[in-house]
Amino acid sequence: MKASIKAYKELMKEIDDWFSRALSAHPAQIQCKSGCSECCRSLFDITLLDAACLREGFELLPQEVRTAVTAKAGSRLLELKKKWPELDLPLILNYRREEEWQELMQPDDETPCVLLDDNNNCLLYEHRPMTCRLHGLPLIDLSGDVMHDEWCTRNFKCSNPLLLSELAAPFDLFFRREAALDRSFTAALLGEAVFELDTFIPLALLLDLRTFDWHGWWRENRLAILEMSEQGKL
Repeated sequence: MKASIKAYKELMKEIDDWFSRALSAHPAQIQCKSGCSECCRSLFDITLLDAACLREGFELLPQEVRTAVTAKAGSRLLELKKKWPELDLPLILNYRREEEWQELMQPDDETPCVLLDDNNNCLLYEHRPMTCRLHGLPLIDLSGDVMHDEWCTRNFKCSNPLLLSELAAPFDLFFRREAALDRSFTAALLGEAVFELDTFIPLALLLDLRTFDWHGWWRENRLAILEMSEQGKL
């Protein structure tokens, strides 16, 4: 698993480099930066590989900070269990259909991410998930294909970013590499390559990736989860 995490960090560094190039090309039109937390609300689903990276960074925080954040994550879990009573370790979402996840990720939910400090800075900015790094700008592949056509309303108020070539990057390749690394990670964790198993950011901080019997859990739940997936998504 360590090799997958290391390679994934290298991939996310390439994503960061893309964002930096876009910012350098259009500094007046991009407001996204460390310390801006406008989008750090509600819930975001992330892969187990992202969760492992978060956990790695989380364990580097001072004990008192970890304790406070864990309490917030625990409270978020209790809120979710009111709607999903069966939500329990290992806190994976895939035993329900993705449409049901969306019911918990309401756009009007202003609950701050549990990883924001008192100054609205991300405590794990260098370890933040892929979705956090991609959020705010449209995703335009070098081929010209638009893979995501939305962007933060604070950005590009005076122009259409879909027409800006400086924003393009090899996103198709990025996502293929992400999928391959995710499969490699789950192969080591579960004994079978799976794409993708997901959790929410606060739940990721409560995961036990070291001592939990992931192989046993997967043997017991594999068929149910694969059946729940849409046309072999996993």
